[in-house]
Amino acid sequence: MCAWDSVCKSVRYKCCKVRRGLPGRGGMEEGEPPSLLWGLDPIFSAYARLYVKDILQIKESCQVPGIYFYKLHPIFKVDVLGTVVYKREREDFFCYGVDDSTGVINCLCWKDEQWKDHSEPVNGSKALVTNHGGFNPAEQLKKLLQAQHSSSHVEIGDTLRVRGPVKTSRGQREIMASKYYKVTDSVLAVQISWMLEVPQLYCRFYDKPFPLTNSVHGSTVTDADGASAHTSLLGRASCLLKDFLREKAIERFRPYDLREQLVPLVSCLSQKSSTQQEPAESQSSLKQLHNLFCETLQLLQDEGLVFRKVISPDQVYQVTENDKQLHRVTKDVIREDSKREKYAEKGCHVLHILSCVRQRYSPNVSKTVMEVVLKSLECNSDIISITDSHFTVL
Repeated sequence: MCAWDSVCKSVRYKCCKVRRGLPGRGGMEEGEPPSLLWGLDPIFSAYARLYVKDILQIKESCQVPGIYFYKLHPIFKVDVLGTVVYKREREDFFCYGVDDSTGVINCLCWKDEQWKDHSEPVNGSKALVTNHGGFNPAEQLKKLLQAQHSSSHVEIGDTLRVRGPVKTSRGQREIMASKYYKVTDSVLAVQISWMLEVPQLYCRFYDKPFPLTNSVHGSTVTDADGASAHTSLLGRASCLLKDFLREKAIERFRPYDLREQLVPLVSCLSQKSSTQQEPAESQSSLKQLHNLFCETLQLLQDEGLVFRKVISPDQVYQVTENDKQLHRVTKDVIREDSKREKYAEKGCHVLHILSCVRQRYSPNVSKTVMEVVLKSLECNSDIISITDSHFTVL
């Protein structure tokens, strides 16, 4: 057994003791996935480009110290770009305060060898010059080291990019830099590119839960609390419909248009092939398919991804992210009301936007749907958020 397996086994034992009411050092937090499934999330092995505000707020795992969770995504190392607002120098490292406009985090950056042995010029350089005005390797090496030292010398006000694992030291969150360098960005091209890319990462990956499930010998791996196979099946069905709606860019649909997308999931649950099924078993499969689809559709409605514009016997559902008319109405409301003195400074509140959209578009638009629309518009740079609940146009 390797050292990592021993640590995981010890942690799981302590978590079980807490569940049974025995003394221990804390158990698995509710909703936190087990450590054996962390590697299935690609964010775990990548440098997560999170805002400093979120890095300061993410909670540390109670299973393995040094691992943090942002909306159930295990975070180990991060990538930050910001302005240096303070600097402290020690013998072996620098401490830089990096501000990305959402918060300030301390970054511990270790010194290279060039910082430790750089001040003295190379002696005997003249002896290496055979001819007057010839090439002096030692002198050129000295100039090269000086240029390298100057380019890596960071002062307050410089733009710094830091990559490394997140640590908690003396109750404060900080980054142990594995790589860091000063960014020369005179025309702000790097910062603008960063500001456009990070919201897209949040929208597409960080803010969306990753289904930490896996199939092992035909059985579904559930979480440590013994979540049922039905819950896992519902999650797989939800992801299947989301991917289908996104790939096909569907704007509206009727239930029977998507029900067949879940047939493979229901077929996997049956022990017999379709040719051997009896009529009663076939009816049972159809009922199971119908129930699974209804529950999945309700889940998508609860998340604000689909909604019904008009409540009628002809069940037509709108796909929130692809409903161009809803996006256009929402953007028009924000653009028009942002010009009013009441909303000019702080922007329009989400509830005010929701009320106007219900009057112009449909009274069946929920707050959850409105939040999905606003997030999509912000990712496309059509609007900007002044606060978490106030929005205005660019």
